Amino acid sequence: MCYMGAEVAKKIVKTTLYNLFYPFRNKNDYDFIEDFSFVNQPNKPKPMKNTLLALIFSFIGLGMYAQEGFKIGFHGGLPIDDFNDAVSLSLALDAGYMFALGEVVDLGVSTGFIHGFAETFDSQILVADLPNMQFVPLSASVRIWPSNSLSIGIDAGQAFGINEGNDGGLYYRPILGYLMGAFTELNFSYTTINMDNDLSWNSVNLGLLFTIPNKKRL
Repeated sequence: MCYMGAEVAKKIVKTTLYNLFYPFRNKNDYDFIEDFSFVNQPNKPKPMKNTLLALIFSFIGLGMYAQEGFKIGFHGGLPIDDFNDAVSLSLALDAGYMFALGEVVDLGVSTGFIHGFAETFDSQILVADLPNMQFVPLSASVRIWPSNSLSIGIDAGQAFGINEGNDGGLYYRPILGYLMGAFTELNFSYTTINMDNDLSWNSVNLGLLFTIPNKKRL
């Protein structure tokens, strides 16, 4: 009985030591495995290298494919120059579709709606009721990706005036974008609309753009 009790105690001690030191064993140390051969060994952990590589390539792939798809977003702007005093701020909706011409260049179309909120003047000297400014731009878009997260580009086309007395004009908007995630872009842009009445709508903008990827590419 003492012998059997000693054997049981020996196995308990060895099992405890095995569980403690198994993660730190030398993979080529077969003596370790043989010495603890009586223990019900758990499944050996699978190498993490291949898993990590697969995740890295998956994220890289998402970054590249995120360039193509439907785009929807919004931006806010501060009007300057001709409309600096007439408009306090602008809000805009952005929409479009981009085609990826490889890994570096995207080409597409874009539209949206720009609303400029008229500044309000109300004093004993001056009372003014200025109109809100509204545009619907329709443009071609190009983006160049020097890296997976940074893009530069421009939207160029025609902006159609919506409010009374606004005939719109030539529209262009240089854009600098930064991908915060596979499908979310933070962008900084400068909008110009050369209106037919010799006025120019200019605004400095900050916006967010979301991509709905083309499922065929995924």
